[in-house]
Amino acid sequence: MSQLGEIQQAILNDDLGAVASLDVPEAYRGVTVHADEAGMFEGLESRDKDPRKSLHVDEVPTPELGPGEALVAVMASAINYNTVWTSIFEPVSTFKFLERYGRLSPLAKRHDLPYHVVGSDLSGVVLRTGPGVHNWKAGDEVVAHCLNVELEGPDGHNDTMLDTEQRIWGFETNFGGLAEIALVKSNQLMPKPDHLTWEEAASPGLVNSTAYRQLVSRNGADMKQGDVVLIWGASGGLGSYATQYALNGGAIPVCVVSSPEKAEICRKLGAELIIDRNAEGYKFWKDENNQDPKEWQRFGKKIRELTGGEDPDIVFEHPGRETFGASVYAARKGGTIVTCASTSGFMHQYDNRYLWMNLKRIIGSHFANYRESWEANRLISKGLIHPTLSKTYALEDTGQAALDVHRNAHQGKVGVLALAPEEGLGVRNHELREKHIDGINAFRNV
Repeated sequence: MSQLGEIQQAILNDDLGAVASLDVPEAYRGVTVHADEAGMFEGLESRDKDPRKSLHVDEVPTPELGPGEALVAVMASAINYNTVWTSIFEPVSTFKFLERYGRLSPLAKRHDLPYHVVGSDLSGVVLRTGPGVHNWKAGDEVVAHCLNVELEGPDGHNDTMLDTEQRIWGFETNFGGLAEIALVKSNQLMPKPDHLTWEEAASPGLVNSTAYRQLVSRNGADMKQGDVVLIWGASGGLGSYATQYALNGGAIPVCVVSSPEKAEICRKLGAELIIDRNAEGYKFWKDENNQDPKEWQRFGKKIRELTGGEDPDIVFEHPGRETFGASVYAARKGGTIVTCASTSGFMHQYDNRYLWMNLKRIIGSHFANYRESWEANRLISKGLIHPTLSKTYALEDTGQAALDVHRNAHQGKVGVLALAPEEGLGVRNHELREKHIDGINAFRNV
């Protein structure tokens, strides 16, 4: 049996104490993009770029373990939109990130390679820890958030997201989670929720933490009870968590979706106010360069019909270019538009009169700090927020999983199995699981 096979068997047999005594393999399989293929999609529109052509499953050397770091045997991972961006080399090739990181220090130089092991989520078991790690040990069952920071300067010590060397692991660093082994900093680790399977536990990390900071945290919109929250893509990876946080926090979500099936998912979560933007036929852009304010007005009228005349206190933004003008218009006077992404385009346009004359605020929100990630994971562990996993692929089929996300042919989150040989493994707390099984399975088979 191979070294990875021995590690896998020990985990599957719940013999976690044996993990520390097993040798770490010199190589493992990881999902990669290649630097010499960064130009492969030149001339194609974004929608025509196929992640199945650029994402490879390669055997790669296990990286050197440095101070404050951990190697994790990855049981499962998940697809995020940053994996799609990486796979289609947009808006820039991630090899620029790795080169820049590699200039930081001799240890960081490990990341500057002609291949990039991608992925910003994982659940698994700690294999080894480097010097200076005290809170984690080999055999611990963990999930990882994706904030990678150095914290050698003062800027990040109030909010680690402001660290001058803040990066997203698996996107702006190498050795990510779509692999059999991953390299993380120890302050990325959090306890695995014990009522979830490996693939369920791997799926919330990035999007759950992002939604928590964006909507709940004082660093984001600081949502309160009774707030009307407009949520774009409310059944998607980010939006499904925003919907849960709004409901869990006593707010009133207005869920924007693109199909009756996605509307039904929001109803399963407990939302009542839903806009099917395709059924309503909203066209916020007349052409490539001009928006249609009349459509903003029609959209705002629909929101008020649902809410009894109220405009949104908070707009949860992430589509970007396509929707941002409508978002700024729709927010109430003194309201907040909080944005964390731009999946439909980065260059936003809006009518500034609706912003400045109505005292609205735009807040930029990017992932989450360790405390926010820990709080978001704690809510998962307590069964107050649930994973939104809809489908799981094998590591070899990561390209297809990324294509699903790229083309919005998915619901919630798409998982990927690594060392877990099948779905359904890793549950420790069956009683808590049974209590919340409907919530855990809300996105399954939709």
